[in-house]
Amino acid sequence: MKDEFKLISKYRPSGDQPHAIDKLVEGIEDGLKEQVLLGVTGSGKTFTMANIIERVKRPTLVIAHNKTLAAQLCNEFREFFPKNRVEYFVSYYDYYQPEAYIVSSDTYIEKDMAINDEIDKLRSSATSSILERDDVIIVASVSCIYGLGNPDEYYNLHISLREGDVIDRDEVIARLIGIQYNRNDVDFKRSTFRVKGDTLDIFPANQSELALRVEFFGDEIDRLYEFDPVSGKAVNELKVATIYPATHYAVGRERMERALKQIEEDRLIAIDNFKAQEKHIEAERIGQRVAYDMEMMREVGYCSGIENYSRYFDGRKPGEAPYTLIDYFPKGFLTIIDESHMTLPQVRAMYNGDKARKTSLVDYGFRLEAARDNRPLTFDEFNSKLGQVIYVSATPAKYELSRAGQVVEQVIRPTGLLDPLIEVKPIKDQIEVLMVEAKKIIDKGSRVLVTTLTKKMAESLTIYLQEHDFKTKYMHSEIDTMERVEIINGLRSGEFDILVGINLLREGLDMPEGALIQTIGRAARNANGKVIMFADVITDSMRRALEITEKRRELQERYNKENGITPKTIVKPISNTLEISKKVSDGKLSKEDIPKEIEKLAGMMKIASASLDFERAIELRTQIQELRKQLSK
Repeated sequence: MKDEFKLISKYRPSGDQPHAIDKLVEGIEDGLKEQVLLGVTGSGKTFTMANIIERVKRPTLVIAHNKTLAAQLCNEFREFFPKNRVEYFVSYYDYYQPEAYIVSSDTYIEKDMAINDEIDKLRSSATSSILERDDVIIVASVSCIYGLGNPDEYYNLHISLREGDVIDRDEVIARLIGIQYNRNDVDFKRSTFRVKGDTLDIFPANQSELALRVEFFGDEIDRLYEFDPVSGKAVNELKVATIYPATHYAVGRERMERALKQIEEDRLIAIDNFKAQEKHIEAERIGQRVAYDMEMMREVGYCSGIENYSRYFDGRKPGEAPYTLIDYFPKGFLTIIDESHMTLPQVRAMYNGDKARKTSLVDYGFRLEAARDNRPLTFDEFNSKLGQVIYVSATPAKYELSRAGQVVEQVIRPTGLLDPLIEVKPIKDQIEVLMVEAKKIIDKGSRVLVTTLTKKMAESLTIYLQEHDFKTKYMHSEIDTMERVEIINGLRSGEFDILVGINLLREGLDMPEGALIQTIGRAARNANGKVIMFADVITDSMRRALEITEKRRELQERYNKENGITPKTIVKPISNTLEISKKVSDGKLSKEDIPKEIEKLAGMMKIASASLDFERAIELRTQIQELRKQLSK
């Protein structure tokens, strides 16, 4: 039986939502390639998307323009679809310095990175889910257009175990090693296995709470069950279990041998080409580097930077588009591009930036030509891979509007909430005015968001407000994904009252408690929402915003009067369904978790020091010292 979406909510579509849902579903069924949902902030666009997904019953890819917005959308969809699979797919780097060569200074920069294991797990969970089921929603950032391993190879390499199967234990172990699982009888963690007599324990790459135990009786699988790796207690008896590769770049032995043969041929060609140009340093460099990588791949099936050889493993021709998350979806899937006016320009810009960096690496002998094909999709390739698309935005750009088969507006808010009142105040004494206004808002039990122009301004303002006894935090792009979610939930729960940030505060933050300063749309989730702009001159863009806001207020007021609606602030539960492996009871790490956290922070501190970010390194050192104190108590 086909898995179907089941939306669970105490709410029913209202306001403009029923019309928007019907029209967009009708457009999908009529075969419209592209549509636009023009929905104002606070009109319940996510709920509309959820209803569309339930109605059309198709696997769905939702693309957001940053990790924070993607995390929030994923949480909301998980609340709407608790019985279905809702997955999260973003870049797994907490820190990433791509490999590069700067010609002008003859400087080679090695790839340096810190991988977030939690997000890596969620990525594996996403790809395995879409290959197993139809009722899947994957909420992704723009990282979904970056190269990923061949989905056919990823699927073909999975290991399926059944109770009663006749299979040698050592054969299963060999297959696990072949898909990049490591044996570790001491530190049993994700993507590892351990062996004790006739018992084989496997910690799947897409799991972090339950491991798999396989008990053999001779050459037969006698028992198969999931267990808690901490307590060892059996949780679920299984008849069948599927284990997917530990990496999306895993390849079978036969394909690996073919790839290595092609790599060696191209290595020799590159050496000859450099020598013909009398570039002997480059010839020596490419020869040694590729030979070393080949040896690593031959011995352990992997090497640093293996993604640069992905074309060989995938069987692609030079210049051919890489496989991405999009290729893991079946035919007929639906794509929803949230905040399309922000997301599409990001997609469009990714390819050229990557191309410039790769060109230097190839031209100077650091990488083979094939490295150029480890890249994000071009904008045209991206469009060609999508099926039917809904662009969602309060301010869609000309591109979306010009291509859409229809534009459906969602202006009326079911809650009756009005667009916020806006005040324009002079720049003089703005900090003092900000503190006065913030105190009024906080005393009423609401929250404040302040938008600044730069990261430095955000940090300085945060310190200044803290010195004046305001509970304040700041958020910017260098704060990792999981911490951003915690900060947003901390603001909503009242741990602090003011959040200061830069551009990332403008799009998609859903905090109904907030009375927002300088960010108009976000204030439309609170009945007492208010926006203050600090400016000495009203610009054309400000004037347009003021006019549009006033027009929408009038439209909503008319609707409220006709339907007897009293505006009510949206109240949502505060939750985070993403960090499902972190076992924290009171917000503090357990003593068992502290050593691992210290190790992680120490690695981040080294990265900060190497990047000459000494302020960040000092902060991390302080955190390490505090954790060591806790550990010694």
